[in-house]
Amino acid sequence: MKKRILAVLLALIMMATFIASAGAEESERTGDVVILYTGDIHCGINQGFGYAGLQAVRDYLVSQGNDVILVDTGDNIQGEPVGTLTKGESPMALMNAMKYDIAIPGNHDFDYGMDQFLALAGKANFPYISCNFNKEGDLVFDPYIIKEAGGTKIGFVGVCTPETLTSSTPKYFQDEEGNFIYGFLQDETGETLYGAVQSAVDAIRAEGAEYVVILGHLGNSAESSPYNYADVISHISGIDAFLDGHSHDTDQVTMKDKDGKDVVRSADGTKLANIGWCRIAQDGKVTAGLYTWTNQTAAPALLGIDNEMGRAVNKELDKLSKELDVVVAKSTVYLTINDPEATDSSGNPIRMVRRAETNLGDLYADAFRDQSGADVAIISGGGIRVGIPAGDITFNDILRVSPFGNSMCIVEATGQQILDALEWGAHVVPAENGGFLQVSGMSYEIHTYLENPCTEDENRYFTGVSGERRVKNVLIGGNPIDPEATYTVASINYTILNHGDGYTMFDDAKILQDLGKLDNQVLIDYITQTLGGVVGEEYEVQTGQDRIVIFDAKP
Repeated sequence: MKKRILAVLLALIMMATFIASAGAEESERTGDVVILYTGDIHCGINQGFGYAGLQAVRDYLVSQGNDVILVDTGDNIQGEPVGTLTKGESPMALMNAMKYDIAIPGNHDFDYGMDQFLALAGKANFPYISCNFNKEGDLVFDPYIIKEAGGTKIGFVGVCTPETLTSSTPKYFQDEEGNFIYGFLQDETGETLYGAVQSAVDAIRAEGAEYVVILGHLGNSAESSPYNYADVISHISGIDAFLDGHSHDTDQVTMKDKDGKDVVRSADGTKLANIGWCRIAQDGKVTAGLYTWTNQTAAPALLGIDNEMGRAVNKELDKLSKELDVVVAKSTVYLTINDPEATDSSGNPIRMVRRAETNLGDLYADAFRDQSGADVAIISGGGIRVGIPAGDITFNDILRVSPFGNSMCIVEATGQQILDALEWGAHVVPAENGGFLQVSGMSYEIHTYLENPCTEDENRYFTGVSGERRVKNVLIGGNPIDPEATYTVASINYTILNHGDGYTMFDDAKILQDLGKLDNQVLIDYITQTLGGVVGEEYEVQTGQDRIVIFDAKP
């Protein structure tokens, strides 16, 4: 009786919060095939719907006579302490408990190193697929798989972003001599990738698939071109739906493929705030949309969901709770990665740390400069994952800000190398870029009305600057930067040693410290030691301290 009441309650709440494309008509259909998909969970196992809510949704759809297939579009096992402290082991165990049917690798699934990812994939009770992830030309996983549901053969093709080579740690894809032995069919035009996707689609059709669904980790960013979802769909044919991840967007799009056929593309945001669905109805119609949870309290906690997945999640979290709940500092201000006021069309915060200064970006960069004693510090905005509310700061809060386990490094670089780094970090502003640089000990302007002058190779590595620079009026310690002078620069190994986000300009820089303390310890030590355990009014303004000024028109 209790389970029945819970199912009804959950159904009513879901009906009230589903986006328009998943309205009342959805619940009245039975006997359809529903592909539930998750993506960019980033270890948010008890956030949004949580895994407990995901199980409840799947159980409810099955109870209504639907055949359900559960898939994941990448970036599942990294992003929260439960992943960081277990190197992905706990999230993988929970994926198995959740009984996923298929998954593809996201770029951050490699963040524990190639050996660890492959070991985790070997423990999966479901197949990973990808038509472009290869080692020395040979695919690591099968490019596709066919699942039969509702008497229908449905083909799934996996596609990983070639940006993985720079948005994870590049050395993980290299041999001991620094040569890339793993790749994603990257080239300057995207044609190699498109060809691989089309070959997989054609092959799976030849094997009898009546519908073909791409599971992608490509995203919608213009900066990702020629590898974003629109690039791929417009260059191939023969697919019915594209379920996507990587950019954390929630766009629901119908666009034409190469032959003019409509293809639905759906993405589900991050941290289980949404559960994506793709429905293949008995009449053959293919639709897609989101089940959306907008309440600040996660569904498992608010609804008191008690099921197998809820208990499994709690068990994994309880193992870590004592260590994670230790209070290490406090803050009197809200430290943010988002716009302090604006929201998107779905009411979600707009992330700014990858395209503008924020107070948490300032704090993080200050921590690296303080703890290193360097002249300046540069920190990629993509490595600052969540904000910190005012109040007590726990070890868990710090780990969530910087879950990657990177190390502090110090190099001696020329002013010119620093200028090139700032230019590369700003080259797509106002669009997002994980390599956008938050800074300490310096300030600079970005003139976005000027064209991007940076050049890059097929791996998205910086190769130079050709044209008028967008970054101007760079000051270090209040003085104009000298391109010929040398400065000490603190950052993480990912950025200045390992070509993360494509930063190559520091290749010839003298290494003063290689692999110092971990990033989360740098932040803890700065707050507890230098700031006396309290983040205060110095960081009160959420848009920062005017270290980065952006001009969208000529001043």
